[in-house]
Amino acid sequence: MNSYESGLFAEFLAKWYLRFHGFHIIKSRYITGRNTGRAEIDIIARRHNLMIFVEVKRRPNIEIAWSAITPAQRVRLRRAAENFIARNGWTGDARFDAILVCGRHIHWARGTL
Repeated sequence: MNSYESGLFAEFLAKWYLRFHGFHIIKSRYITGRNTGRAEIDIIARRHNLMIFVEVKRRPNIEIAWSAITPAQRVRLRRAAENFIARNGWTGDARFDAILVCGRHIHWARGTL
């Protein structure tokens, strides 16, 4: 499995995990347009009045996975989320999460980005 396929598989696992925890997947691989830094949000999910924007990383261990989320990437993710909220008129709560897939373990870090 190459890195692209590995990433898709990690996103599949993350979506399954979120569904198991009562979230409805709104959008996968949301990509913003021009003048937004061309950011991609891996998963946008909703449960009741909470919308979450999720970055998914698959790495051999949790330390490497955390280091793969750079400060510049966090800024792009925030802009992309603001873009999504504005386009869709969302007025509920919003949060940035990370799901880190390390081997057979899934680590869900809530409100961390």
